[in-house]
Amino acid sequence: MTESIRVAIADDHAVVRTGYRRLLELEAGVEVVAEFGDTDVAYHWLTQHEADVLILDLTMPGRGGLETVQRLKMRLPDLRVLVFSMHDSPALVAQVLRAGARGYLTKSSPPDALVDAVHEVMRGGQPLSADVRDSLSLAPGQGGDRRHLDLSPREFEVFRLLAQGRSVDEIALQMFLSLKTVANYQTMLRKKMQLNNTLDMHRYAQQHKLL
Repeated sequence: MTESIRVAIADDHAVVRTGYRRLLELEAGVEVVAEFGDTDVAYHWLTQHEADVLILDLTMPGRGGLETVQRLKMRLPDLRVLVFSMHDSPALVAQVLRAGARGYLTKSSPPDALVDAVHEVMRGGQPLSADVRDSLSLAPGQGGDRRHLDLSPREFEVFRLLAQGRSVDEIALQMFLSLKTVANYQTMLRKKMQLNNTLDMHRYAQQHKLL
């Protein structure tokens, strides 16, 4: 008898998690083993229990989806992380895949796409929703300013939070970093991105659809 695909769901909206669970459990051979509303709770559970696929939203309480993808890739390289997010920015998608996600779907995808994607990542594929695939295919040929592509996943996450207007204190608390570390990131990012202040960061992020 074939073993079920063990799926964990991380999304901070309980109604959304319930919808995912019901959808997936209608599929023969798929078992939802856990669900989470916080990335840190998800990370700690996954390091102590077994799952095959994690369906992960990026905008959640905890250290953030992007850093969670990177941490899980380092700690659990066999776990297939499938990002399911409202964000479709090519830069963000590229960073998430670079950090170790096995696939990326937007929440505008039809419901069946999520079920198909779970099976595809288990086969070793890289499922991408049509809008994401189209945006990534266009991205390499686009000109203009692309300094954000040189940032590491953690630098990118801190940059996005700063661009959203978050304070150093807020970022340190959310990402479990010291105030000094975040302040150093802020200084480094301004220099690396050649942006003088938070307003410049916000304008850059808006222009490149990073928020």
